[in-house]
Amino acid sequence: MLAALLSALSSCAGAGRQTGTGDREAERRRMVETQLQARDITDVRVLQAMRTVRRHLFVPDEMRSRAYDDTPLPIGYDQTISQPYIVAFMTQALNVGPGDVVLEIGTGSGYQAAVLSTLAKAVYSIEIVEPLAARAKATLSELGFANVEVRAGNGYLGWAEHAPYDRMMVTAAPAEVPPALIEQLKIGGLMAIPVGTFEQELRILRKTPSGLELVQTLPVRFVPMTGKPDA
Repeated sequence: MLAALLSALSSCAGAGRQTGTGDREAERRRMVETQLQARDITDVRVLQAMRTVRRHLFVPDEMRSRAYDDTPLPIGYDQTISQPYIVAFMTQALNVGPGDVVLEIGTGSGYQAAVLSTLAKAVYSIEIVEPLAARAKATLSELGFANVEVRAGNGYLGWAEHAPYDRMMVTAAPAEVPPALIEQLKIGGLMAIPVGTFEQELRILRKTPSGLELVQTLPVRFVPMTGKPDA
């Protein structure tokens, strides 16, 4: 039964995308088994996305030999691609459905957006570093992730044109949750966001009619969120 389900999910996730598991597939499977399933990642859709999306195509050439290591990696401009476990943990925590529209703050390499795109209806991603935004946009387009739109901009302001969002993924740490992001999240929607300066915690938040409800936390270390809240 599980094998049949994973096969069906694989066909669905790969439809119309050049994300086949033909190269370095064994490394991705090992990554999923040892780094994700051996911990607390149990969502079969997330596990299949992590098996399918080719992480080595989202890192600089000199880092590709380490693409499936259990660690974040530099991608230039003082930014990193997150550790595979953190990508999977945040994705699982958001419980993204096939009809969901997702806002991502901090495109970086585009890898997290690619993983989200296999689960969501649409992903809108903002990156403040213009060369990274351009590179991620090109990579995602080349690999066929047609339901991801990337733009360069200030993540503190969100992307109001497509609000409200069902889910939000923030991959850089502000000191506090930006008000614009709270405003653009649907009632009942979920947000994953690292918060803090030196000491950070990943917060999984649900928006209720009376405000934000804390669902889960995890100690983390992300790059700081740049830009200005009132820019």
